[in-house]
Amino acid sequence: MTTAALDIDLRPQLEAEPPTVATAQHVLFASAEYGPAVKVGGLGEASNGLVSGLRLAGVEVSVVMPDYGLIDLLDATERQIGQLPSWCPPVTARTGWAPTVGKLTLLHYEGSIRPHPYNDPETGLGWPDNNERFMIFSAAVAALAIEIKPDVVHLNDWHTSAATALLPEDMATVLTIHNLAYQGVDDATWATRFGKAASTFIHDDAFNPLAAGITLADEVVMVSKSYANEAMSEEGGCGLHHRLLERDTAIRGIRNGIDLDLWSPADDVYLPENFDAKQLGGKATCRAELLERTGLEGERGPVIGMVARFVHQKGIDLALDLVPYLSTIRAKFILMGSGAPAITAKAQEVAALYPEQFAVFAGYDEKTAHLIVAGSDLFLVPSRFEPCGLTQMQAMTCGTIPVVTGVGGLRDTVIDTDSRRRAGTGFVAAEPTPLAILDALHRAARGWSTARRRQAIQRRGMTADWSWAGPARRYLSVYEDAISTQAHV
Repeated sequence: MTTAALDIDLRPQLEAEPPTVATAQHVLFASAEYGPAVKVGGLGEASNGLVSGLRLAGVEVSVVMPDYGLIDLLDATERQIGQLPSWCPPVTARTGWAPTVGKLTLLHYEGSIRPHPYNDPETGLGWPDNNERFMIFSAAVAALAIEIKPDVVHLNDWHTSAATALLPEDMATVLTIHNLAYQGVDDATWATRFGKAASTFIHDDAFNPLAAGITLADEVVMVSKSYANEAMSEEGGCGLHHRLLERDTAIRGIRNGIDLDLWSPADDVYLPENFDAKQLGGKATCRAELLERTGLEGERGPVIGMVARFVHQKGIDLALDLVPYLSTIRAKFILMGSGAPAITAKAQEVAALYPEQFAVFAGYDEKTAHLIVAGSDLFLVPSRFEPCGLTQMQAMTCGTIPVVTGVGGLRDTVIDTDSRRRAGTGFVAAEPTPLAILDALHRAARGWSTARRRQAIQRRGMTADWSWAGPARRYLSVYEDAISTQAHV
């Protein structure tokens, strides 16, 4: 892939908008995360953003999540879920209001309470019973749907996709895949619990709930157009490309949005001074405070920021490999994130070796994250693959120029400025390698150093529509197609 291949204006405000439809009056939305109450990565933030967009469009959305014991519900009511498979323990549905989240239903069962949805905080490793917990959750979601009879059941990732095998065949289902790399693979004997649908769960001689969801859902949504295309290939399909190719016309690509109430620099409560596309002066104040927080000096070269989960996908190691070469562009690099202990240790080691070029915040702090996104000059997203990505859109909203790899949703949201000089919103590395990313950073540093060009790039990114309004309308169209499919069965 070369930057020349990116010479297509894919800014979301120029995408054709589907008509708003009203067939889906009530959607049951099931997810393992729902931010900001439970947010590990993009799933929690995307779930909240889409639900908010759907509700603004007039759709009743019932949000369902496992009860991890992390959320206190106000005015909660409880009821037992019926019609569960024999292998499920009793499940209690608690429905109430959660601060900053709104109306929510939590499903409580033996083993649901955890300090983290997926990993043991002490070891950083996944809980050994993750599969069982989320299969129970999926079964309870299906039973709840049978009780309340929504127009559409909207499932998210492998944690809920097994519900497709337990729902009535005439109930419309939509499955959104936020990341194909996580599939819930387990021993093949698990499939016997799903009766006549057991064969759909077997993939490569193992139990695979995501594979079953792809086969059984009426509509399957990938979280960007380019990711949908990549997923159909052997290289990008994480072993499921044949399943996706079999569904072909049922596969859609809809990019995520971001919460502009949270990421608008004009009224962001976390910033020391606010600013907007017309008055960028406050960004310099944010930059100065960021440098003061880190002890770095960045008067002459660009400040590069990065906020990401510390996992292989995000290319943290690729970014760390570049630190010794940042002096060639007089750049300072500030990284924040949490995840794999080995990546955290490596980042801290690099910070000790290059204290004048690099600073790391191990862990996640909302206020500091906002300061990094808004106070940096360039924002690095060196992902090896990226279903959609949110931070590059958050950065552009804050006038921070993204430097990204040309994969998935990064390709769909960032236009390379050297390829499209009058439309560019950032800089795109030809491939996820240290050399290609360093080349993109050099180009970005040159673009940033010229005030007129820098401000033009910033304003194009800041005035693009990154909201959830457009994606929500596209989901309404998908819901209508799912309902239509059932009407013709």
